Amino acid sequence: MIPDNIDIKAINKLNTGTLMQSLGIEFTAFGKDFVIAKMPVDERTFQPFGLLHGGANVALAETLGSVGTHLIINKNQMGVCIEINANHVGSVMDGEVFGKAKLIHKGKSTHVWIIDIKDQNQKLISTARMTMMVIDRK
Repeated sequence: MIPDNIDIKAINKLNTGTLMQSLGIEFTAFGKDFVIAKMPVDERTFQPFGLLHGGANVALAETLGSVGTHLIINKNQMGVCIEINANHVGSVMDGEVFGKAKLIHKGKSTHVWIIDIKDQNQKLISTARMTMMVIDRK
C-alpha cells in the first residue's frame, strides 16, 4: 500500500513543467489506499462556456491514479494508464474541485482506481475508473 512517509512537497515538485502545473493541480493528502489532489476551476480548466472542462476532470483523475500507482510499485517499474472512463454528473463554474483516487485492485501487473471529483460543497462532479498497467523500466 501507499507508504506513510510521503513528502507532499516533493510529489508536487514533480508537477513542474507538466500538464499538472498548467492546470494548477496540487496534491493535498495521501493515505494507505488513496490519493487526494485539488484543481482550480478557472480560465486554465474552463471549456468555452465557462464550465469546468470534462477533459480537465479526466486529467485530474489520471494524474491521481498514476501517482498512486507510482507510489506503490518498485523503482524498477513504471505504471502506464491503459484505460480510463469518466461520467461527468455535475458542473461547476468557479472555486476548486477535489479528486480522491481509491485503489480497488492491486495486482502484479494491473491496478484499478476509482476517482471521484467533488466541488467545494462535496457535490459529485465526475467519477472515473482507471486501469494502470505495471511494466518494467527499460
